[in-house]
Amino acid sequence: MASLLGDLKLSLRIDADDTEDDTILNRNLTAAENYIKGAVGNDDDLMKGFYDLANVKSSYEIAVIALASSYYTFRSSGITGRVNNVDMNNGSIIAQLRGKYLKEKERREANGSEYQSQ
Repeated sequence: MASLLGDLKLSLRIDADDTEDDTILNRNLTAAENYIKGAVGNDDDLMKGFYDLANVKSSYEIAVIALASSYYTFRSSGITGRVNNVDMNNGSIIAQLRGKYLKEKERREANGSEYQSQ
């Protein structure tokens, strides 16, 4: 997650050497990863390594960083007046990842093969 932390800080325009909010940022990354995997599909058993596939990894990381950024930016759980949509543009990325997940799952079920690093 260290690489994602650096990318998240860059996304939020936080100095890489500033560690003051690292605990919050790491928790936001974990929450975002869990949310994305829950929305798309887990990477255990047959689907182990799915999120490391070359055609999946960059989209997955962008979705995680975008969601973790919004968690950090919109920390208030109760506000009056303006409503901020935390999901923002992640819906389309999640939909694409779901399609890739289902296609890969079908391939693995048909071939009996699992993840092979590339």
